[in-house]
Amino acid sequence: MKKASVLMIIGSGLLFSLFFFPLWNIELGAPQYPVPLGMNIYIDGIKGVKEFDIQNIDGLNHYIGMKTIPKPEEMWEFTVFPIVIGLMATLGIAIGLGAFFEKIKPVFFLYWLLLMGTLGVLGMYDFNLWLLDYGRNLDPHAIMKMVDLNGNPLTYEPPLFGHRKILNFDAYSYPHIGAYLMALGMVFVFAAYLVGIKQYKK
Repeated sequence: MKKASVLMIIGSGLLFSLFFFPLWNIELGAPQYPVPLGMNIYIDGIKGVKEFDIQNIDGLNHYIGMKTIPKPEEMWEFTVFPIVIGLMATLGIAIGLGAFFEKIKPVFFLYWLLLMGTLGVLGMYDFNLWLLDYGRNLDPHAIMKMVDLNGNPLTYEPPLFGHRKILNFDAYSYPHIGAYLMALGMVFVFAAYLVGIKQYKK
């Protein structure tokens, strides 16, 4: 069980990388911005890729009535997510240590993985709701009121994943380093479960 336990500890410990690396990245490019504007989304806030990116994005959004990029204190997620990630990482390490001393069966690796996967799906769902609200809940008194061919107001939500054309901007939304490290950690945990079950049966 020791090999499986080490994999479990490493895998769940990789969640702590989310405190240092961005989870997601959204980039906006246009002819007037040859160097795209970008924002990195962390579990505790949103930061510009470059120094003035957030300020420039907010300036552009003002014309079409979009909200400003939220500060950490303006979204409950930026308070709750670090707590959840910290607890899940600590719980995973504790399970790994318990298995190392043969106090916990490897099936608990799978329970942790299923719980973490469920929380991840819920987090993505919540992120998508924020994107929808951000792009659709516009100020009716905005300077520019853009409509489609049928006269319906345009919406400007960035994609959850991939590319979308927003006016003359190309919006790209993709996972960042933190998401890849978290995914790697979950692969480690699944490997720990498989190795642990094999060792446990022996």
